[in-house]
Amino acid sequence: MPDSALKIQLQTDMKSSMKSGDKARLLVIRNMLSAIKQIEVDERIDLDEARVISVLDKMSKQRRESIAQFTTAGRNDLIQIEEAELEIIQQYLPEALSDADIESAINDAINASGASSMKEMGKVMGILKPKLQGRADMGKVSQLIKSRLTSA
Repeated sequence: MPDSALKIQLQTDMKSSMKSGDKARLLVIRNMLSAIKQIEVDERIDLDEARVISVLDKMSKQRRESIAQFTTAGRNDLIQIEEAELEIIQQYLPEALSDADIESAINDAINASGASSMKEMGKVMGILKPKLQGRADMGKVSQLIKSRLTSA
């Protein structure tokens, strides 16, 4: 299976970062490629575009969690580093959806699955995850679905 376009873009950008001497960007891109390669080696597969986006989404989530922890600890020096890395990672993710788009997708998924209680939340998440992965904070989406299904 051929490499995903996103992975090829990362490799190209890694080379241009090396040439330009942008060490911070180079480090983040190498980390992204390393995470992708680790999964490919462990599972003996080539990742498709959706799976690469999933890996990058996980990395951005890790950065957001670190920022929250460093904010609590008052570590502004580390917050700046994580924010810079998060900004670079997000450049490779699809454009984030607006709150209205997320609400609309949740409504559509609930209607399509016929979910009416918390027991059926898995059905709704199953429909939404492929559509929203990398484009929305899935934790936030999960909370919105919970509030919608408990109030229904």
